[in-house]
Amino acid sequence: MYKNRAEDGRNNICGKNVKRLRQGMAKKTSQRMLAYLLQMKGLDVDKNAIQRIESGERFVTDIELKMMASVLDVSVDALLSDPND
Repeated sequence: MYKNRAEDGRNNICGKNVKRLRQGMAKKTSQRMLAYLLQMKGLDVDKNAIQRIESGERFVTDIELKMMASVLDVSVDALLSDPND
């Protein structure tokens, strides 16, 4: 049977990396600021969407993934990698 969740039950595998990268940005970047930066790129997300992505409650589209990688200045692969590696 096909599963559309991560092994730990989360709805995405990038949320932990998004949170880690956001918190590691040079200037302290809040979820609200990340949402604003994504909005400036044309992606319609708000602070609550970022919170749900980081907690694994929300699915992430490929378009959102690509935009987040751009704003966080990493590759899409970096967002999809295991943060424990």
